[in-house]
Amino acid sequence: MDALFQPVANLKGIGTKRAEALEKLGIRTPYDLLYHVPRGYLDYSHPVPVAAAPTGEPCVIRVQIVHKLAPQFIRKGMTIFKAVATDGLNDVTVILYNNPYGFQALHTGSWYRMSGKLQGGLLRREISAPHVLADDSKELIYPSYPLTSGITMPILVRAVKQAIELMRQQPFDWMPEEMRLEHGLLPLTAALEQVHFPANPALMETARRRLAFDELLQLQLGMLIRRADNRRRSAYPMRQDTDLEPFYGALPFTMTAGQKHAVEEITADLCGDAPMNRLLQGDVGSGKTAVAAAACYFAARNGMQCALMAPTEILAVQHYHTMQQFLEPLGVSVGLLTGSVRAKERREIYEALADGSMTLVVGTHAIFQKEVSFARLGLVITDEQHRFGVAQRTLLADKGGCPHKLVMSATPIPRTLALMIYGDLDISVLKELPRGRLPVQTFAVTGKLRQRAYSFIRQQLEQGHQGYIVCPMIDDRDESELQAVSSYAESIQAGAFSAYRVGLLHGRMKPAEKDNVMTAFRNHELDLLVSTTVIEVGVDVPNATILLIENAERFGLSQLHQLRGRVGRGSAQSYCILMTDHVTEDCRTRMQIMSRTNDGFQIAEADLQLRGPGDFFGQRQHGLPPLQIADLSHDTQLLHEVQETAKKILEKDADLSAPEHGALRLEVLRLFRRSGENGRN
Repeated sequence: MDALFQPVANLKGIGTKRAEALEKLGIRTPYDLLYHVPRGYLDYSHPVPVAAAPTGEPCVIRVQIVHKLAPQFIRKGMTIFKAVATDGLNDVTVILYNNPYGFQALHTGSWYRMSGKLQGGLLRREISAPHVLADDSKELIYPSYPLTSGITMPILVRAVKQAIELMRQQPFDWMPEEMRLEHGLLPLTAALEQVHFPANPALMETARRRLAFDELLQLQLGMLIRRADNRRRSAYPMRQDTDLEPFYGALPFTMTAGQKHAVEEITADLCGDAPMNRLLQGDVGSGKTAVAAAACYFAARNGMQCALMAPTEILAVQHYHTMQQFLEPLGVSVGLLTGSVRAKERREIYEALADGSMTLVVGTHAIFQKEVSFARLGLVITDEQHRFGVAQRTLLADKGGCPHKLVMSATPIPRTLALMIYGDLDISVLKELPRGRLPVQTFAVTGKLRQRAYSFIRQQLEQGHQGYIVCPMIDDRDESELQAVSSYAESIQAGAFSAYRVGLLHGRMKPAEKDNVMTAFRNHELDLLVSTTVIEVGVDVPNATILLIENAERFGLSQLHQLRGRVGRGSAQSYCILMTDHVTEDCRTRMQIMSRTNDGFQIAEADLQLRGPGDFFGQRQHGLPPLQIADLSHDTQLLHEVQETAKKILEKDADLSAPEHGALRLEVLRLFRRSGENGRN
């Protein structure tokens, strides 16, 4: 088994240079190679006759090389290689570009299976740059792997075969046979062989199921152990008799029953001996900030300091103003700490936090810089936490020893995914909107109705309301049909909205510029804001009632829902117009879902089904170890099996310290190490 964990450079044909390239794929040992699973397969087992091959569609043909033509030197750096082949009835020309080695490997008289697209008519057919397999190959289902510069498919295939051979020589399996048979799973060695080089599609799926079971179980065990670890550690217990009535009485509105229930759950946690580790999940506009303010007030009355971290400066500034409004009249001091705060103000905030005279600091990642220290940090709140890495959240929590932690998210997460991502957290959900809010009416239209849409926006502006137009990019690009936000703003200011004040906001502006634009919009010094998705999260302007999203097909369902949440935040009826000329079946489905419901949880479930968990949070910023095999959108039943199994294992062995769980514990640690995870939230 030791050979599987030696440097991958030791494998034949790899060496130091290729090992460095493989490290970019996360491959350092032969064992890592075993888990670098194919992203797809080329199935050579069902070739079709040349005459029956569909034009322009992927297919496999079985042909014999008749003769090879002389290379054609088209220009510097371009050589075309051609060979004539036959299936016995019809000929086909095989074309390779700049591939002398592939051409040399084709031998006259030999039979091959070729995967690719055929072009041409009945009299002359050709196949360009096909994947080629010797006809007598034992493996007819061939893996297709993620690659990197310097690593070709044949190199990777040969390396994986060597890793499999090492596993055959010293087979092992962390899973007891009784458990394996109970769930109908393949032995580990067989599963790894079949996932790379399956004998048939059915065996490949059986192998994938075993490896997905392993991965989900290791993930679930890691999350549950971390949750138990969090519960064992000491915190800052607060007083149960802390009176919240002054806070409720000072609010300019009445909290919903759901908000009050969430506050009760949070304050109960704050009074416990173990640190709170709770997710406050609510749809856009459900009033999470007011709940967070109540938690801060509760902590402040107990002599604790609080930190609220937001992913963007715009959102941090907004939270700062909101917290000031809610808390400063009650004697709770609030400070703002972002990258654009001037040095003198920053030093004053550092001193106030260190000596305890400042109770709450709101900010971006600037909060967890090493210069920041707290006198008594008892509560850490992270907003839109999936936008922070786990290491960033830990840095902030470490400043308080072991403070209570509240995670807020306006990204509704399907229960299946939430069980994985937040397996170590208790969850509070806000489902009802504050009183007086009306659902946003949503319409999907094509560009043919653009002028009617503009006319409708003008009607809203004439009534004294404000609006947003969202574009998916910043710079003009040649050959692009996308609306570039800068030129778009200039165009509508000079044309359709010349009578109104149009502002521009995008991600490449300096923080101070963004803040100035948002302040002007919030103060109604601008009527219409043309923006990229920087307004996606949290921007709160109750007077904005109309949102137009250009190129709506460019956004996932959950992102569209987040953007839609920028309107409908006041008492007036609000509207969202989704504009797209890219009317594919998938696009039509998404637009129909958006038009049909305002329920973020329904939308999230649909988004997970349509896009899968890999894309659900964009760039995988949710802190989960990257799942390489399991698919949470389709492995729901398997996940239920895994959760029951994980509970049984931990009931007998709470920290996997028993000798029979040694290998399983190593697998759990290895999975979490892939994402820089360190065992704490």
